[in-house]
Amino acid sequence: MTTSDTAVHTQPFQAEVSELLHLMVHAVYSETDIFLRELISNASDACDKLRYEAIASPDLLGEGDALKIRIIPNKSVGTLTVADNGIGMERQELIDHLGTIARSGTKAFVSKLKEAKDGLGLIGQFGVGFYSAFMVAEKIDVVSRRAGESDVWTWTSSGGSGFEIARASDEDAARVARGTEIVLHLKDDAKKYLETYEIERIVGAYSDNILFPIELVPGEGEPRQINSASALWQRSKSELTADDYKKAYQQIASAFDDPAMTLHYRAEGRYSYAVLLFAPSTKPFDLFEPNRKGRVKLYVRRVFITDDADLLPGYLRFIRGVVDSEDLPLNISREMLQNNPQLAQIRKAVATRVVSELESLAEKDAENFAKIWDAFGAVLKEGIYEDFERREKLLALSRFTTTSGEKRSLRQVIADFKPNQTEIYYLVGDSIERLKSNPRLEAATARGIEVLLLSDPVDAFWTSMPSEFDGKPLKSLSQGDLNLDLIPRLDDEDEAKKDEPEADEAATIAVIKAALGERVSDVKASTRLTNSASCLVADSQGPSRELERILAQQNRGMKTKPILEINLRHPLVSAITKAQAGSSDVDDLSLLLLEQAQILDGELPEDPAAFAARLNRLVLQGLGG
Repeated sequence: MTTSDTAVHTQPFQAEVSELLHLMVHAVYSETDIFLRELISNASDACDKLRYEAIASPDLLGEGDALKIRIIPNKSVGTLTVADNGIGMERQELIDHLGTIARSGTKAFVSKLKEAKDGLGLIGQFGVGFYSAFMVAEKIDVVSRRAGESDVWTWTSSGGSGFEIARASDEDAARVARGTEIVLHLKDDAKKYLETYEIERIVGAYSDNILFPIELVPGEGEPRQINSASALWQRSKSELTADDYKKAYQQIASAFDDPAMTLHYRAEGRYSYAVLLFAPSTKPFDLFEPNRKGRVKLYVRRVFITDDADLLPGYLRFIRGVVDSEDLPLNISREMLQNNPQLAQIRKAVATRVVSELESLAEKDAENFAKIWDAFGAVLKEGIYEDFERREKLLALSRFTTTSGEKRSLRQVIADFKPNQTEIYYLVGDSIERLKSNPRLEAATARGIEVLLLSDPVDAFWTSMPSEFDGKPLKSLSQGDLNLDLIPRLDDEDEAKKDEPEADEAATIAVIKAALGERVSDVKASTRLTNSASCLVADSQGPSRELERILAQQNRGMKTKPILEINLRHPLVSAITKAQAGSSDVDDLSLLLLEQAQILDGELPEDPAAFAARLNRLVLQGLGG
């Protein structure tokens, strides 16, 4: 044994861990019960991992006690211990798992936690529940022996800037034959967690469905199991209550909200498997992390295999729960799962069932479906772009903010079509408020046409593909030609505008084209403007302007030149016609048409200083200066 093996090693926490611990040590959260739920969940994971590794290496499990979790309150010294005989940790694993958070988005998580009123829910979602123990403990000792190893290590911290790690004492080593023991030295105001009734209350509320026995080991008396340790998904639906499902969801998802949808069924036939899935009612903060995957757990005959099997497509990654197969081999490796034909069939069937259940919920329980759509609609719309097979169903599920001011389905929009309307019109942008004032809406508004206002980033992608719903094409108001002549206008005032004088189309377009040169691909008379002077549109064969902007932010794609559409009845356009071709006024007015269209489209003019000077010059000229 070397000196370095026996010495106490002090190491600082990763910066984000220190900040997180500061929040925990000084926590003002009222629901501190979460710490026990999180420690029990971690202990269950450790038992799951050992059971899985023991399939290939039975010696790891040995002939010892069955896998279980023990909770040991000690009033005489003020400690609460949560112990498991699962996989355990080596020295480096203790450093890696308890001293760092090895995943992306940590800084964003800590920042969100500072702001969140429901910070405890975020802790469970992010998978850093161990640190929540510092809400109730002034010091934590962790003693761990990895399965199959002889060395036992102790990790100690008071929640400050770092931790100590050393080889365990002979007494600790003798006590921990395998697994991990977490000893909380409770704060004075947290001593209630030493009461057995308090421990039983928390376990009953949050951890009853943990698959391993949870034993309460009181100071006096025999240890006794305080959870049911049953696989809820294997039980009949008729045996279960709404409260049973709620508790199961909160335990599986490490959540505090109620599920907005519960799907529980057993598939029989070529393959047999049980499914228990939930749709949350609130959105996790990391929903759009690039590396975020689904979190549905795969079991084989109640043995946990992985939560990284991509059991559902990416656009259903918000769904939480369990799929338990009766037929997959227990010794299947995580690598083999991706190419397993049986699992591929299960994936397809479960995804279809989830979408069908969402359809049913939308029809029968609009309130709960609205919760799901508000939280996860932007994710579900990814499926319109990615999943051609279910595209029509996902379009039917989608709810869109429209110019009516409400969230509406496409069937509702079609039901309110105007006479002679044959297309579903939409406009894509970066915010609903800006879309409401977009000049491209003017001709549609004049006819009372309801337009979809699409402001999620994914909208620019799925609308880039040829789309129709119930035989009605989806048509962009910002791309290609637009002909609304067959749809009657609403009132006489708009009809009267037909009698207003128009600028000479050919001459005006020629003058503006000459002034703008290569800045635009074309200049056209607009059929979509009634009040504004100009707007920019994209060619029907190219990417939309919104998609182009998103791709440019990712350094992808090439920027194309827009088409400038002009309103021939607008005074500014008429002024160009009257000005002398080639004069500075024509150039200034033509550039102003382009630049104001850019601003209305959410872009800065190419040269803001020149734009300001040009605008000042024209204003002064108009004032007679």
